[in-house]
Amino acid sequence: MSSPDPIPAPPATRGFASDNQASVHPEILAALAAVNTGHQPAYGDDVVTARLRDVVRRHFGEQAEVYPVFNGTGANVVSLQAMSERWSAVICPESAHINTDECGAAEKVAGLKLIPVPSPDGKLTPELVDRYAVGFGSIQRAQPSAVSLTQSTELGTVYTAAETAAVASAAHERGMLVHMDGARIANASASLDAPMRALTTDAGVDVLSFGGTKNGLLLGEAIVVLNPDAVRGMPYLRKAAMQLSSKMRYLSAQLVALLDGDLWLRNATHANAMARRLADAVRDVPGVEIMRPVEANSVFAVVPKDAAERLRKRFAFYTWDDRTGEVRWVCSFDTTETDVDAFATALAEELTA
Repeated sequence: MSSPDPIPAPPATRGFASDNQASVHPEILAALAAVNTGHQPAYGDDVVTARLRDVVRRHFGEQAEVYPVFNGTGANVVSLQAMSERWSAVICPESAHINTDECGAAEKVAGLKLIPVPSPDGKLTPELVDRYAVGFGSIQRAQPSAVSLTQSTELGTVYTAAETAAVASAAHERGMLVHMDGARIANASASLDAPMRALTTDAGVDVLSFGGTKNGLLLGEAIVVLNPDAVRGMPYLRKAAMQLSSKMRYLSAQLVALLDGDLWLRNATHANAMARRLADAVRDVPGVEIMRPVEANSVFAVVPKDAAERLRKRFAFYTWDDRTGEVRWVCSFDTTETDVDAFATALAEELTA
């Protein structure tokens, strides 16, 4: 029997559509190869996952418990489910990923009601929590049980430690818990030059969905329980939600490689720097309007729709708002200065075509 033909390498295209489209960091691939030997107990009883627990506690505190999962939606849904009851509601910005990009998973799988809050910068405030956390004790209303923050936000902004602490305090005063969707927590930490613990544990966050895929992993995220009293049944819910990996050492090895040293910070710092470079390169191009502060690794801009369509044939990126022509450009750990400069040149060319 002949051997199958090798899988051809995909085209070496470059783009700014999403940090999900980036390659896998070589150190992550090396970590996978390093643990790919012999047999290990399944479902998280392996030595690699044990090491991950120690690494996570160094970042987030000795009370922290980590639960690797397959993807960010799984991390968010299982986290919120473990923090809530079937009659609960979760307050979140209307731009939050759990509200706009997870196909209603929080409602369908966890049985929760989301209360989306208009927020031009993608951030909650104590005042917004106070305004929307209503109906306590009324059997006619889903009961507000948690707030969910996104760090960095879907609009590319970041919460300072003080801003997160203020929201957490407002939530806790009302008997609510605090979840953070940290798909890009590393980018926020790099942007603020602050440890991840300062933005989470020390700021009053109860449960964190820690992101890895957007920061160089092949696949895998993690639920990090920062306040053990905030959750119930996490191990069972992870299994019931189909987020328990049998060969967990391969998820854990990636997270160890990311977090045990400074790879998480190197990758995020570089992605942020490329976003700033891109914004600086196009800010003064006639026809381009930067719409939001560039605080992490995303640039939001309005450009003429016809120019955007032509440019998209050369570089991948998404339109954020069809009504206004606002687009989003995302930089990754593997975005190069050459990529940025070529994109800026192409944009200027299309705007003068």
